[in-house]
Amino acid sequence: MDLTRTEVTRAGKQAGKPAGTVRGSAARLGLMAVPVAFFAVFFAYPVAAIVARGLEVDGVWRLGRIGDVLAQSDVRHVLWFTTWQALASTALTLLVALPGAYVFARFDFPGKQVLRAVVTVPFVLPTVVVGTAFLALVGRGGLLDELWGVRLDTTVWAILLAHVFFNYAVVVRTVGGLWAQLDPRQEEAARMLGASRLRAWRQVTLPALAPAVAAAALMVFLFTFTSFGVVQILGGPTFSTLEVEIYRQTSQVFDLSTAAVLTLIQFAAVAAVLAVHAWTVRRRESALRLVDAATTARRPRGAGQWTLFAGVLGTVAVLLVLPLAVLVQRSLGASGFGYYRALTREDGGAFLVPPIEAIGNSLQYAVAATAIAVVIGALAATALTRRDAGRFVRGFDALLMLPLGVSAVTVGFGFLIALDEPPLDLRSSWILVPLAQALVGVPFVVRTMLPVLRAVDGRLREAAAVLGASPWRVWREVDLPMVRRALLVAAGFAFAVSLGEFGATVFIARPDNPTLPVAVARLLGRPGDMNYGQAMALSTILMLVCAVALVVLERLRTDRSGEF
Repeated sequence: MDLTRTEVTRAGKQAGKPAGTVRGSAARLGLMAVPVAFFAVFFAYPVAAIVARGLEVDGVWRLGRIGDVLAQSDVRHVLWFTTWQALASTALTLLVALPGAYVFARFDFPGKQVLRAVVTVPFVLPTVVVGTAFLALVGRGGLLDELWGVRLDTTVWAILLAHVFFNYAVVVRTVGGLWAQLDPRQEEAARMLGASRLRAWRQVTLPALAPAVAAAALMVFLFTFTSFGVVQILGGPTFSTLEVEIYRQTSQVFDLSTAAVLTLIQFAAVAAVLAVHAWTVRRRESALRLVDAATTARRPRGAGQWTLFAGVLGTVAVLLVLPLAVLVQRSLGASGFGYYRALTREDGGAFLVPPIEAIGNSLQYAVAATAIAVVIGALAATALTRRDAGRFVRGFDALLMLPLGVSAVTVGFGFLIALDEPPLDLRSSWILVPLAQALVGVPFVVRTMLPVLRAVDGRLREAAAVLGASPWRVWREVDLPMVRRALLVAAGFAFAVSLGEFGATVFIARPDNPTLPVAVARLLGRPGDMNYGQAMALSTILMLVCAVALVVLERLRTDRSGEF
């Protein structure tokens, strides 16, 4: 018998809470089984294998090696620079992006959705493309070098600006999304009671925004603390983060012991950041009363607001649009599409196939990774739907975020070491790359779907269960119709981030099947204008694919489809 909404609603009033609670708990544990197994086999096991290989000597773990590594001055310098640049990048991003968050939250203007998409493009771009774009702007032979003889590559300012470019959307989306739903009448009431505009904002609006600002700051810190592609390209031999140093110790120095210790340090730091982030998110979800965002935005009024609006537009144009425009211009060069045509030729050097084949490889890998991430992420999000979940489930929620912060280099190299013998001998299998990319995509799927799933009235699920529906049928007939759009948005994000994954893929992508980010890095590592131009061309293609995916996301996005 088919379930109708009327039958479900009527049964929901009669559903018994204890039976529903027991059945819901059992179903949640069943849904968690697949994601837990996936992360255990393809995340925890490879990471543990590479760490154990590094710390084990003659079958004995040398935990004292941790102190030996930390005693090295160069390691302490890397740790200090990683922390310092992450803090500086976070502060600079907040300073630059908070005015933009206010404009998107409180102002209504033509082309707002288009500008929102433009602002979000950098966030979904691969870090290799971001580094390449800033290299074209501030590096040798870049725009600043040609116009004024100024070069900022291999300087900390290039790294900081690139991080602001990459994370601008994190602040605008996270803080601006909440700001748009805060009732402006509270601040107006404080003004009527005699408070100045600054005092009213400081004492009324800022405390309400504090959880969102903290959450955004922690996410920016996490992304910059684990920065790899940007620092690898712009920092050169001068600057190195923990992630870059892990890559160097693993692939160049072959010192697995030092790499393992650095991985443990990064893991501890990331776990602490994620714990604080989870706390701030729970505060934001439970402590505020919000209004419809559509009722709070209006046209700018007065010279001050128009000046702020113009300043934000100028910031977006210079900081976000200009590097991408220079990237496109450098990809064309003086010969038009010569660099693009060169991508179709074999060079017999860094590539066993024409570089253009990296496009097809990346698309195929990204589609497979998206399918895996959507299945795993949807199951995990469904298991996490209940707000009354216990500590085990909340710990599982934090586990899902760990791949965003744990060294992707360690995961990639761990794949080679751990998945090289039966029954999981996957070292020569094409599926290895999508599996690594899916690990990064799953957190985005969960974060996109979870708010929508939590908005579904739980009594509808209980009612369907009372009527005899299986958990799968409950999901198909109750949840899926409501979350279909969020599911498509989640798939789009998973596709974009899979397309640009670099840290793990650089280890496991076969030489005859390179991905776009790996091909770009190889071209940039070779001297010559032709290699540089081809790197710009491939980066432009990768940027356009990600931009198209984002435009589709913006058309599908709803106000309840997650923060991004």
